[in-house]
Amino acid sequence: MQDHIEKVTNNIIDQATSILDYSFTFSKEISISVKGLIFVVFALIVATFLLKLIRSVVTRRMPKVDQLKFVSVFSYLKWFLYLVIFLVAMHTSGVNVTAVFAASAALLIGVGLALQTLFQDIISGIFILVDQSVHVGDIIELEGKVGRVLDIRLRTTRAVTVDNKVLVIPNHLYLTNILFNWTENGTETREFVDVGVAYGSDVELVRKILYDIAKAQPTVLAIPEPMVLFREFADSSLNFRIAFTLSDSFDVRFTQSNIRFEIDKAFKKHKITIPFPQRDVHVYQTKV
Repeated sequence: MQDHIEKVTNNIIDQATSILDYSFTFSKEISISVKGLIFVVFALIVATFLLKLIRSVVTRRMPKVDQLKFVSVFSYLKWFLYLVIFLVAMHTSGVNVTAVFAASAALLIGVGLALQTLFQDIISGIFILVDQSVHVGDIIELEGKVGRVLDIRLRTTRAVTVDNKVLVIPNHLYLTNILFNWTENGTETREFVDVGVAYGSDVELVRKILYDIAKAQPTVLAIPEPMVLFREFADSSLNFRIAFTLSDSFDVRFTQSNIRFEIDKAFKKHKITIPFPQRDVHVYQTKV
């Protein structure tokens, strides 16, 4: 009985060893055993656990804002570390990594060219986080599109527009275009509405009407108070500008629209004319 058990045990061990030593051969120089595959998978699992532990230890006593920045940068570096660990594990398990690169050189060149923009996006995303030009919650304007930043990801930045539509912005656009950050200096922004009145209008009355309209808007801040600027004597109008401050410039178009409605109503009441371009056409009859 004892001999039979030992025989079965040895047979199982031999079978397991045979399975672990079985190699997947891709070419004369490239092959990997089942044992090597298990080692690579185990190395990646251990690396995942250690990276999470490192992130937890490093960010434990960081302020919330710094934690978000570190996690974002760490997520970019994590994939590079995974690649290094994978290659080291493959080499340790007996795979000729140099031969793998040599065999796939043409493919890697093609993939590199195809992924050029992807790498630009990733590098740009790191630059965004390092120089802190854009933060989550900022209101940005890029290529005529305005949105509030929701999150900054590995390749893209997501922002929501005032119409509740999500903008998916490739990160490399930050480096190749002019970016307007409306809230870089804080959430308060200076906005304005322009209007022209006819020559001969009472400009002091116009100034008072415009000031009172801006002052009465619930979204306009009392400090700093609104200002009315007499901008220019134009060809057919006297041009004014109402400058006012908002605490949330994301909804600026609604405040501007309300002000324009009130201007039209007040000007009609006080018989102040908003001019429009006019042309006189003279027809002369000539004798033939």
